[in-house]
Amino acid sequence: MSKPKTAITPTRAENYADWYQQVIAGADLAENSPVRGCMIIRPWGYTLWENMQRGLDDMFKATGHQNAYFPLFIPLSFLQKEAAHVQGFAKECAVVTHHRLEVDADGKARADRRARGAARGSADVGDHHW
Repeated sequence: MSKPKTAITPTRAENYADWYQQVIAGADLAENSPVRGCMIIRPWGYTLWENMQRGLDDMFKATGHQNAYFPLFIPLSFLQKEAAHVQGFAKECAVVTHHRLEVDADGKARADRRARGAARGSADVGDHHW
């Protein structure tokens, strides 16, 4: 018996990660950004996100919970305190190395390369500070 034809190869059962990426691209929900590890969420994808967010928000508020927002960037010292969390994502952690560009004598933009902060790698790293 031959295998049924599918619109996407590989199938979900064969390779979920590849299948998922093809579904997202094929449905025009998102695309890769020029910045590694980032995506551009297209209108259809953003509409899905808004609908999921609205539904979840209604469920949370029905139980008396309130929303909060924490900064994306945190001091490196927060990550250093949470060493157990850092091990899993440290290789992919985005670190802010400058706070402004300055123009040198040759008219070229130069950045201060001292690390100032990092993108929060998990929901709980640094949240206890606030």
